Amino acid sequence: MNYICLDIGGTAIKYGVADETGTLALKDSYPNEIVETGADHFLEKLVSVTNGLKKEYDLQGIAVSTAGVVNPHTGEILYAPVYFPGYVGINLCERLERSCGLPCTVENDVNAAALGEYWLGAGRGAKSLFCITVGTGIGGCAILNGEVIHGASYCAGEAGLQHINTEGTWEAIASTSALIRNVARRKGLPVTELDGRKIFAMAQDGDTDAVDAIDRLLENLAAGIANICYILNPERIIIGGGIMAQEQYLYPRLDAALRSKLLPLVYEKTILRFAVLKNDAGLVGALYNFLKKKTKL
Repeated sequence: MNYICLDIGGTAIKYGVADETGTLALKDSYPNEIVETGADHFLEKLVSVTNGLKKEYDLQGIAVSTAGVVNPHTGEILYAPVYFPGYVGINLCERLERSCGLPCTVENDVNAAALGEYWLGAGRGAKSLFCITVGTGIGGCAILNGEVIHGASYCAGEAGLQHINTEGTWEAIASTSALIRNVARRKGLPVTELDGRKIFAMAQDGDTDAVDAIDRLLENLAAGIANICYILNPERIIIGGGIMAQEQYLYPRLDAALRSKLLPLVYEKTILRFAVLKNDAGLVGALYNFLKKKTKL
């Protein structure tokens, strides 16, 4: 049996067709033009892509991962970033089911990525984990026995908004954006001239400003992770996001910073892992969410 998986992000909408094992037979994407064309056209394109694939595959359902806060029981979008105008209040599940004639589930994108890692990635075999995505901001998701902890307003896991120190929120001091701002300030450069890849290349070439900025980022990142460990005590912490592709450079430094902030009793029972599913995590996790809710996975 096959399912269409949709991963709705601010820049692009990724989609794929997968079987019940999570194997993707097809992957593609198209630009998210909701800002330019509006929510109605955005929804029409989702329907068009899905119905087009129905003609090629025997689809059994629609599994959606999306930016924003989602009611996972109904599929309604409760909150969306400013670059999703008109998205709040849409019942995405209902609209897709009605227009495509297939059952549908909808989950937040960070939660879906965490479910993907839990099912087929770095979280496989763990009973409890906390997944962190480091990018422009910091997103998070807690999973216990295969279930996402959603919280009373479906906002659980928003760890990037925690306050680590007087400098601001965790994502203000430990995200990729924070790293770029820090190095740009040290170098007297506009932030548009830097990105994470360039900064790591600078550090590996011995640039002290880049090295110091990364070390500061990791200290701040470890401080937030330590808070999560003390509150939830998960078996596994999984880190994802673009700069985490620098695992060889980052892992020993982040692990050492985390060790310094945790009691040995906690550190020794906490496994730190980097995400492995990369850009497929949201698609795979959306499917896992669908299979759990609509079948007997």
